[in-house]
Amino acid sequence: MKPDFLTAAESFPPIRTMDDIEAIEKTPWSSYHFPDSTLEMIEASVQRRPEAVALRFLPTAENGEEGVCYSYRQFGERIRQAANAFIALGVGPEDVVSFMLPNLPQTHFTLWGGQAAGITNAVNPMLEPEHIAGILNGAGTKVLVALAPMPGADIWDKVVAIRDQVPSLQKVLYVDPCQFLPEAQAQAIRAALPLPVEDWCEDFDRLAGAQVSERVLSDRVIKPEDTASLFHTGGTTGVPKLAPHSHGNEVTNALMTAAAFQFNSDDVVLCGLPLFHVNAVIITGLGPLATGAEIVLATAGGFRTPGLVGRFWKLVEQHRVSFFSAVPAIYAGLLQVPFGDADVSSLKKSLSGGAALPKAVHERFEQLTGLVVVEGFGMTEGTCGSMLNPMAGERRSGSVGFRLPYTGARVVQLDEHGAYQRDCDTDEVGTLIISGPNVFAGYTDPEKNRDIWVQEGWFNTGDLARIDREGYFWLTGRSKDLIIRGGHNIDPQMIEDVLHQHPAVDMAAAVGKPCDRVGELPVAYVSLRAGTECTEAELLAFCDERIAERAAIPKNIWIIDAIPLTAVGKIFKPSLRLDAIERELTRVVSEELGGQTFSLRATSCKHHGQRVDVTLGESDRAGVGALTARLQAYPVHVEVHLAAESAGS
Repeated sequence: MKPDFLTAAESFPPIRTMDDIEAIEKTPWSSYHFPDSTLEMIEASVQRRPEAVALRFLPTAENGEEGVCYSYRQFGERIRQAANAFIALGVGPEDVVSFMLPNLPQTHFTLWGGQAAGITNAVNPMLEPEHIAGILNGAGTKVLVALAPMPGADIWDKVVAIRDQVPSLQKVLYVDPCQFLPEAQAQAIRAALPLPVEDWCEDFDRLAGAQVSERVLSDRVIKPEDTASLFHTGGTTGVPKLAPHSHGNEVTNALMTAAAFQFNSDDVVLCGLPLFHVNAVIITGLGPLATGAEIVLATAGGFRTPGLVGRFWKLVEQHRVSFFSAVPAIYAGLLQVPFGDADVSSLKKSLSGGAALPKAVHERFEQLTGLVVVEGFGMTEGTCGSMLNPMAGERRSGSVGFRLPYTGARVVQLDEHGAYQRDCDTDEVGTLIISGPNVFAGYTDPEKNRDIWVQEGWFNTGDLARIDREGYFWLTGRSKDLIIRGGHNIDPQMIEDVLHQHPAVDMAAAVGKPCDRVGELPVAYVSLRAGTECTEAELLAFCDERIAERAAIPKNIWIIDAIPLTAVGKIFKPSLRLDAIERELTRVVSEELGGQTFSLRATSCKHHGQRVDVTLGESDRAGVGALTARLQAYPVHVEVHLAAESAGS
């Protein structure tokens, strides 16, 4: 009989170097037993720990709030009831249940119950209606689960707006979060915003609550290769790019990451990232559920809830949180929150992902908390995680660490047609490719699968990277043009398409400029048609009216004489990225120095992707430390010099 992977993982050596990963891999991946489905994996924890807390929902996360708890037994029952509700609505193995929900217990019930009955599709509810409709049509959604009308939330308005645009949609189920509020407050909300009474919608909890909870009422036998979920990825340009995850993808990646983070049944994992994103679903969802740990849903809005970051340390103390995952902006925000007398000794480890964590933030956070903060790399096409800095070894700030055990990762040289030429040498920059049981089989639309495979089973991530002598991976840029704002992928084509609609615009190119809060912000460069005039303000207003994805509206639009082109006439974005870096950091340095003279230059760098050199006058020696500290908050490698030192070098 094959050993259970989680049980075997308990005997893995602590990962300090690549030698430890290679020692683990001496036992073939195929020699382990894995659950066939996400439901089977969760049911194993239900059997092992029926009365332990599986999920704790904190409606407000106010100090002292105990929240609403679901034991593993209750959690399993709710998942089965959700599955049976979907089955009662005609959902079969090939049918899709989409959801537009904040972080509620029902989001988990929908996620895993939907995968037991059919296929789930997580939708970012902050997208504009036309993009949501595109995703639902791309998925062929049969049932949609959405937030009921609530003050300050526009999800239901979007549902009403797009319902008739999705021919496959047969039923909408609404989740009423008023059940988690004090009775008087709930009554006041429902008096002002009554629940909908329509033949096309129904109360999720009422329908699910009427179902059998002991078992899933289906003869379906789920196989690892069956599709479990669809996630939209790569920004939104009107036509969705949907990445399917198999049950095998999700199970193995959850077990990989659980083993890498050394989760066990004593862990308390805080989820503050949205459950429409793979990080929250796998890292702070299925991974902890596989090990019988407790998940704390810190409000429906997670880290977006006003005041949550300010109460974070008290939250850790009260619920004895041991792990959380966040984007760099959250880490920077937490550095501004004093511990006070909070006991945060339970907090042992955390993950930063979605964008580069500035070195200064990383170092200060670990010094302040004593916490192990690890950076990693993941993408929707790899289910979630593919690389991680070692928990027990040297964590190299700015690196995404080693590949996970049993996960393939290489850096290769491609020719101008994207064909494989050779593997790169140590520290040579090339294209990052990944493989393994976590990597998907291709997008739902065959047209999107052209040129995504470098070799059989090896997915082209579109990232540029290098591998150092010890096996650490370093991302140095992107061959794809995505702008990553706080972990949110923005397709620059969305911005460029809108700008090209303006009658004065000849050419447009969108790139990211560095930001000390969210990593990157979108900006655009424009050249104007001969004989026309236009201002930056007019172009910004034009974009504001037409770009559906609010996060993608550019922060600046710079009008220049000519957009740089390559020898074959393509827009040359590397020079624009360097210019955006120079513009932004020149602004920052000017503010910091208060009118003193300096020089600043951004250049391409094979080790760091981009490098910024700032040169100050000899008389500004006293300001070097403060300026360096300020600039280290940006995800760009910066060196500050004195004029005399620069001349000497």
